[in-house]
Amino acid sequence: MSANITGIHIPDSKMAREATEFVRDTESELLFNHSSRVYYWGALAGQQRGVNVDRELLYIGCMFHDIGLTHEHCSCDKRFEVDGANAAREFLQGYGIASSDIDKVWTAIALHTTPGIPEFMAPEIALVTAGVEMDVLGIGYEKFAEEEIVAVTANYPRPAAFKEAIIQAFYDGIRHKPDTTFGNVKADVIKDKEPDFSPLNFCRVIRQSRWPG
Repeated sequence: MSANITGIHIPDSKMAREATEFVRDTESELLFNHSSRVYYWGALAGQQRGVNVDRELLYIGCMFHDIGLTHEHCSCDKRFEVDGANAAREFLQGYGIASSDIDKVWTAIALHTTPGIPEFMAPEIALVTAGVEMDVLGIGYEKFAEEEIVAVTANYPRPAAFKEAIIQAFYDGIRHKPDTTFGNVKADVIKDKEPDFSPLNFCRVIRQSRWPG
């Protein structure tokens, strides 16, 4: 039975249980606990905002959002967010989920490192990003009650060195395909670990294109 925190708990369905097992067996303990906390932060944020959300879809989006960082689900040429979104799509297709709902989960995962857009989309999309931003960046921290923070982190521990550990996990998952960080926040991760890294530059790409002028 999952923790019940101010009315929020992990959906008790076959799909949710099997998603939990799938992610626990695939991700490191660090990423599994992070993804679990992201679900609670996202669902609690939805509660704060008074929005209706399909918590089962939200759970899948949160649990799969970083699975593209793992060796098993990492491509050589796609953004890790897309790898995770594709893994979630494949998982959901085995449960007869409507294509429109699969698209919501796919989009939620694909856009979770692209701030400024998800917040204006469906709750299942917006709240995945809200949960990620709370757990990684501390955005919205002050909106959560202390007892909520204590309860979530008691059930899904956040190590004292989490900040550096999650940056390292990001780096380990994307270091071999730096060009996929163009246009998202992950270029900062590689730059942090490799000071000489020169990310693709939007203006340079324009100037070096084959167009005259």
